[in-house]
Amino acid sequence: MDLSAINPVLLIASLMVAATPLLLAAIGELVVEKSGVLNLGVEGMMITGAIAGFAAAVETGSPLLGFVAAAVAGAVLSLLFVVLTQLALANQVASGLALTLFGLGLSALMGQRYVGVKPPQMSRIDIPLLSDLPVVGRILFGHDVILYFGVALTAAVWIVLKFTRAGLILRAVGENHEAAHALGYKVVKIRTLAILFGGACAGLGGAYISLIRVPQWTEGMTAGIGWIALALVVFASWKPWRALLGAYLFGGITVLQLNLQAAGVAIPVEYLAMSPYLITILVLVILSADKSSAPASLGRSFHASR
Repeated sequence: MDLSAINPVLLIASLMVAATPLLLAAIGELVVEKSGVLNLGVEGMMITGAIAGFAAAVETGSPLLGFVAAAVAGAVLSLLFVVLTQLALANQVASGLALTLFGLGLSALMGQRYVGVKPPQMSRIDIPLLSDLPVVGRILFGHDVILYFGVALTAAVWIVLKFTRAGLILRAVGENHEAAHALGYKVVKIRTLAILFGGACAGLGGAYISLIRVPQWTEGMTAGIGWIALALVVFASWKPWRALLGAYLFGGITVLQLNLQAAGVAIPVEYLAMSPYLITILVLVILSADKSSAPASLGRSFHASR
């Protein structure tokens, strides 16, 4: 066992990369749940975004176009959830689970010809002077544009929810859709836009895994990140900045267990591999006891005739 082989600077820089797909998916789902909709199909939208982004990047040679394709694919798949839950008024839990299973199967079919293919590399942002700073420069100023986009998106969602009229309307629909409808707000339209936004964010998170974090296509490569994103929203009490901290916590644990394996720590690999999920569950149980932050209409179907 050689713990000196673990570089703390690289560890912190790596945890930011590991946290980004989780953060993107969680922020999207947070907005969806703020509107009063529970979409359990995050995993399915992420894996669909992963293969759509990977395929688009390989075929066009542009990782950025890959991310655009991933966002579109996630949003298009979320339209199926919109039809089921907002138009047909199907059960949201069952529809979300069906969406995940559909996404996993669709991605496996689409990805058959891309196994073993190397995607084009995403360039990193090199900020003059800042990137050369000792320690801080390596940690904060040597990453790809999508990582910074994820942090900026978190800030934007927080500002919109807290300080804008659009955020107030979204929260009103999530708290009491009947009262919002009585005031003249189009509940179904607002929820549809929120679901599309969540699907696009999940698609981006999936593409980040296949194009940057693990630059290859492997069937089922999201490996439960979508489910962790769902748990993270509850852990964050539906607050964007807590979602950011939670994503970094999970990313840190994930990277740390990989470094401990490489350092030869005398703990079975299986225990180290499952440690991020066990610790996430433990933190979730401890810190999410207060359910008062949950939108009051979460998971409830709405029909204008009621």
